[in-house]
Amino acid sequence: MSANRVPPLAPREWPEGMAETLSATLRPDNPRHPVPPRDAASPTGLNAMGVLAHHPELTAAYNQLIRHALYFSAIAPRQRELLVLRVAHLRDSAYEWAQHVYQAGVAGLAPEEIARVRVGPSAPEWTSSDRALLAAADELVADARIGERTYEALSAELDTRQLMDVVFTVGAYEVFAMALRTFDVELDDDLKPYA
Repeated sequence: MSANRVPPLAPREWPEGMAETLSATLRPDNPRHPVPPRDAASPTGLNAMGVLAHHPELTAAYNQLIRHALYFSAIAPRQRELLVLRVAHLRDSAYEWAQHVYQAGVAGLAPEEIARVRVGPSAPEWTSSDRALLAAADELVADARIGERTYEALSAELDTRQLMDVVFTVGAYEVFAMALRTFDVELDDDLKPYA
C-alpha cells in the first residue's frame, strides 16, 4: 500500500469555506444524538478531512448524509455504531474502525462488544436485535440487499424510517471506507490508540 495517494491538505491549505463545510457536520441541533465530547482523548480525523478538502462540493454533499446518520437518524447511536464498525471491519478500513471505536464507546458499547463486532452476528453473546443489525450490515456489504430472514427480524423491532436508516448508514460508511482505502488515508496519531 502506498501512503497518501491523495495527500491530505493542512488546514491552512483548505479552500475558502472548507472549514465551515467540515464543521457543519459537527454542529447538530438534536439532543438525541449528542456530539461526542471533545477532550484530550477525542480523535480529530484530520487526515481524512484533509483529503476531503480537495473536493469541497463533494464533501458538502456527502456531509449531508453523514450528518443525518450521525445526528438525525431514527436508529439509536448504539445501533449506528454497530453498523459502522461492522462495515469498517468487513472493508478492512483501519481508519474508519479507529474513528468509530471512540464513537462506539461514547454511544455506550463496552470494549468487549466493540471487539466482538469483528466476530460478527455469529457470536452467541449478541441480543437478537444486535445480531440482526450485524447480519444486515454483512448482507448489504456482500449483496447490496438485506435477506428475508434478517429483514423479518429487523422489521419486528424497527419501523420503516429506522429500516431505511439502517440501509443508508451502511451505504454511507461503505462509501467512506472505499475512499479511505482507495486514497490510502493514513491514521492520524491520535487515532492510532483506537486502531
